[in-house]
Amino acid sequence: MIIHQFDHANSILNTFISEIRDVQIQKDAMRFRRNIERIGEVLAYELSKSLDYEERTVKTPLGTKRSFLCADKLVLCSVLRAGLPLHHGILSYFDGAENAFISAYRHHPNNDDDFEVIVKYFAAPSLDDKVLVLTDPMLATGKTLENVLDALKSHGTPKQIHIISVIGSKPGVAKVKRDFPEDTHLWIAAVDEELTSKGYIVPGLGDAGDLSYGVKL
Repeated sequence: MIIHQFDHANSILNTFISEIRDVQIQKDAMRFRRNIERIGEVLAYELSKSLDYEERTVKTPLGTKRSFLCADKLVLCSVLRAGLPLHHGILSYFDGAENAFISAYRHHPNNDDDFEVIVKYFAAPSLDDKVLVLTDPMLATGKTLENVLDALKSHGTPKQIHIISVIGSKPGVAKVKRDFPEDTHLWIAAVDEELTSKGYIVPGLGDAGDLSYGVKL
């Protein structure tokens, strides 16, 4: 796996990351969602540099101009519900992409720290010969992305796989590195050291879905 991690470099991205972590700024759900979107926009721009391009001629009112435009067909696949703001940010840059959505949640069968990821709702186009962009804001244990990858296998073989995440854990990054093809790209804003016994990132930011859309039962 090729990992692109951005929190070690000086950029405006660090402002967005610090604000989504801040317990006071988090109280503004609209600002939280917008910061996730902006992180998605930055990471989408960085990802765009790795795609294939072809030369095309554009007609202007005063003549023509040759440009190099993206030749790849993209499918953006997000994990509901936390992935929606990140999806919107990426889609604002790749506005011609097809879209896929999948629901995944943690199920604790024994009411303890052990859990399994359950996938229920799934809607996606064909992935054959397309660039698949998986978006999940919190790459904690890596189990969710493992289950998403398994679910997507029935929809064809993508040309390339990219993962976009906001914050991950070192154990989670190590797991997706083992589970995904070697040529997969991971675009991630920040990586934290630890996970709690319940599989939450430390220091992380909390529950991205709840912070975006309200606490669930």
